[in-house]
This record gives sequence, structure tokens and C-alpha cells, in this order.
Amino acid sequence: MATSFSSKRHSILPPISQAGPKPPIQFSSSITIADSALLTGSHTITIRTESVVHPRARLDSSGGRITIGRRCIIHERSLIGAAPGGGLPTTPSRTSSLLAPPREGVEEETAAGPAGVTLGDYVTVEVAASIEAGDTVVGEGTVLGVGARIGTGAVIGKHCTLTPHTIVAAGDVIPDFTVIYSNGTRRTDRRGVADLRNKGQARQIEVLRRMIPSNPAKFQ
Repeated sequence: MATSFSSKRHSILPPISQAGPKPPIQFSSSITIADSALLTGSHTITIRTESVVHPRARLDSSGGRITIGRRCIIHERSLIGAAPGGGLPTTPSRTSSLLAPPREGVEEETAAGPAGVTLGDYVTVEVAASIEAGDTVVGEGTVLGVGARIGTGAVIGKHCTLTPHTIVAAGDVIPDFTVIYSNGTRRTDRRGVADLRNKGQARQIEVLRRMIPSNPAKFQ
């Protein structure tokens, strides 16, 4: 019953009008992207195999390229590529970019302009979360909770969990397997459940692909 209701809810959402320039895109043929998602900006937006972009999600490449890896889920009202300087605290310049996930086609993307936001494979961006542009990286298997905010130039490691309303300062570097709470407390979680979480993500995507009417052609 819940699945039927959710499917109906997605189907009746009215489209939202395009505001700003239409960005160049590189979409895998297997992605799911809702008609009411909003893509703006002047740099390339790349979405790779089997990723899902929910209705009302916004991707803004004004500040640089946006690259979304395989089997990512971008939820409603999230913002990828927010303008830097949204009132977030700043951490001194990061000392390493080793946590950045590997990226396919780096040479091609570099020619297209500066990096804005890069999401590794199996990343989940929950409702109303935002990621500022500026060579900001979120590693494979990381979950950004509802309303979480990531500052410009931050590097989030692999298989991290940011609980709802967590704030990561601009330029901060978060090690792999870190759990961050909204009060700033951090701990390491190395229970070895990454493979199970990835399999769960793949199953969820199978359901979402049936629930969300996809219209990639709108963004071409």
C-alpha cells in the first residue's frame, strides 16, 4: 500500500520551470531522473550508471562540474553545487586529497572546467541536504542525512555517515568510516557492512526506478 501511494505522489508532482542556463550533460542511459528535477549552470553535469535523481532535487553547476557516480540516490529538495559561503564555518586548507574517490574520464572533465562537486559510487544525499561547490568530494558509500550541509572544498571519505542536520565545515577532511552527529561528535565505524549497504542501495534503486517516471530527454 505504501509503495502505491508513493508512486502516485511522485506522478502528480507538477514540473518546475527551468531557471538559468541549461548545463551540458553526460548521462548514462540507465539513470532515473524525474521530470521535476532542476539542472542549471554552465559546467558539465555527469550522472553515471543506475543513479536516481528524485523530483525537486537541484543540481547547479555554476560553480564547477558536477559528477555523480554509479548507483547514487539524490533525494527531494537536496542541492548539489550550492554557492560557497552559505554561513558555514571554515577549516584551514586541507592537507590531503587522498580521500577523493577515483573518477572516470578525468581528462575529459578537466577540459570542461573546474570541479564543483564529485560524488563517488553508492552515495545517498537525503532530503534537503546541500553540498557547496568548489572541489568538494563525497566518497563512495557515504550517506548525507536529512538537512546535512557540506562546505566548499570539504572531502568526505568513503562509507561515512552524516546524521540529520550535520554540518561539515568548508575545507574539512573527514576520514573513511567516520560517523558524524549533528552536535559535532565523531566516531569510527568499521563493522565491515559496506558490501551489505551497497546491496541494499541497489535493491532500493530497483524500487525507485519503478516509482519515479524518468525523463532524461528533458535535460538534453
